Amino acid sequence: MKNKHSFLTFFLISLLGLSCVKVPITGRRQTNLLPEVNLMSMALTNYNQILTSSKVVSSGANAESVKKVGEKISKAVTSYMNSHGYSKRVANYKWEFNLIENPTVNAWCMPGGKVAFYTGILPICKDESGIAVVMGHEIAHAIARHGNERMSQLLLVQLGGITLDVATSTKPNETRQLFQLAYGVGSTLGIMLPYSRKHESEADRMGIIFMAMAGYNPQEAPAFWERMKNAGGAKVPELLSTHPNPENRIKQLNKYMSEALKYYKPN
Repeated sequence: MKNKHSFLTFFLISLLGLSCVKVPITGRRQTNLLPEVNLMSMALTNYNQILTSSKVVSSGANAESVKKVGEKISKAVTSYMNSHGYSKRVANYKWEFNLIENPTVNAWCMPGGKVAFYTGILPICKDESGIAVVMGHEIAHAIARHGNERMSQLLLVQLGGITLDVATSTKPNETRQLFQLAYGVGSTLGIMLPYSRKHESEADRMGIIFMAMAGYNPQEAPAFWERMKNAGGAKVPELLSTHPNPENRIKQLNKYMSEALKYYKPN
């Protein structure tokens, strides 16, 4: 126990010596402990495994809408990052947008721009604007590297703080599960790990700005979350169960709206 405490103390103190970076748009300072290139490699492997084991909807109006919205938002986000000193955030991104036949109300974006929507969320989205709300939010989590922060915490708490390389080679199954937890791929595990309020608030703010950059009206966001709140009835949708109180979220979105509207130019 003493050794464990000594390690944790050393680990936490060592963080102070690491250089921090700023999250785009919000300016929040963060420390990314894990090499993003390694996480992108893990993302590609996990993404392909999930697609292989799932029923991917490759044609039809819904699949086309998900891809169309994803391409518009990713293009706008990439352009913004490249022109505002954050090109490293998207330097190795190779965007993919897939629709998976799954009744779970969920969507996620892994490092490198690997996005998945589940068909269960589409009735709540209703149209491209609703898809854009979700797409912007999930892409924001990836651009802000929230998964990196969460994966760092999981390695420390669950695997004793070993490095990612060691974890991958010595505990591959556990590491894969932790990775999927960190990036919100909960339906494959039957559990979800909630994002912190800090991460959710940041993704909400960045997400409506990202959708606005792509020509989607950010004022559609509060209506989407209202539909999400009402969709579950007695059962809370899985995506919502990991997110803040709906009323508080809508108030916060309205607070961010004037900022987002500055980026909005209807197509």
